[in-house]
Amino acid sequence: MKDDLRLIEESATAFAEKEIAPHVMEWDESQHFPIEVFRKMGAHGFMGVLVPEEYGGSGLGYQEYVSIIDRISRVDPSIGLSLAAHNSLCTNHILEFANEEQKQKYLPKLASGQWIGAWGLTEPGTGSDAMRMACVAEKEGDYFVINGMKNFITHGISGDVLVLLARTGELLDKHGISAFIIEKGTPGFIPSKKENKLGMRASETAQIMFEDCRIHRDQMIGEEGMGFIQAMKILDGGRISIAALSLGIAKGAYEAAVQYSKEREQFGQPISSFQGISFKLAQMATKIEAAELLIRKSADLKNRGKKVTTDSAMAKYYASEICVEISTDGVQIHGGYGYTKDYRAEKYYRDSKLCTIGEGTTEIQKLVISRNILKG
Repeated sequence: MKDDLRLIEESATAFAEKEIAPHVMEWDESQHFPIEVFRKMGAHGFMGVLVPEEYGGSGLGYQEYVSIIDRISRVDPSIGLSLAAHNSLCTNHILEFANEEQKQKYLPKLASGQWIGAWGLTEPGTGSDAMRMACVAEKEGDYFVINGMKNFITHGISGDVLVLLARTGELLDKHGISAFIIEKGTPGFIPSKKENKLGMRASETAQIMFEDCRIHRDQMIGEEGMGFIQAMKILDGGRISIAALSLGIAKGAYEAAVQYSKEREQFGQPISSFQGISFKLAQMATKIEAAELLIRKSADLKNRGKKVTTDSAMAKYYASEICVEISTDGVQIHGGYGYTKDYRAEKYYRDSKLCTIGEGTTEIQKLVISRNILKG
């Protein structure tokens, strides 16, 4: 098992260094979403990590998944983010809740990287408060007609298939939301504004408009009214992937800081020899170790089919917060050079903040954790 995990880590590292590293700043500056890289990742088995082999996937578990996201994110967090969204949200929603016909139709294309997946929950007026969503799917015979808007959707423009959460019942009813699979090009499905972001700039984020978008009831995932419950279960696993993304950023920022501190000299010696720097590095290393232990525990629970809500929230909360702290310290250690684009420190700094927001803010993680620990 350990040997297999090591080989997967080596494969992901080699891929990232060859296919991603030479282009990181070019993609960041231009906000280019490199679809061709995701096709190549499909050939390496990274686009269907958790998908069983019978559907064209890699048939791996969460420990391997964490390692792949970690290794890719150390080189470019933007690519790690898109890889996580494709695997954990769209693909995993279909894997976990779709019927056999839907799985056979969509999973092989998603797992191979032929298709890129998107997942639509967030709206302009509803982020954490998802039960107030305004995007509505009204039943008309054997069809549903969808009207509304989704925003902050990863791959909202380039995605080939979207898992959409839309309201089919009453407002604030957790059984009033359903999930649908919608293919790109469906009339009334209109990719819209691409967001101009602080960080994660090579990961496409966009709005999607729905104007009388008609889809057959066969495109519903599971039963009507079960979409919100499905989404909350998907987010449990998704938090592990964002925690792994955070871990990759933290490790990347830490490794860059260590290297720089050994090379940079002041007062006739490397700055790593000064206690102010060495103690900072010690704190960074300890935070990374603690975050990884939380993440690996969550991955183990997920692999064993255990309830992971509290543990994944803890992992996501802690890992995302320490990745911001570590990337901030990384800039500080680099001094003035850390504020320039000649060094990696500034990009980790910009990319890190998204981790405390996406797939449930830090405040929502605290809410989830507190509710669960106070249940008794």
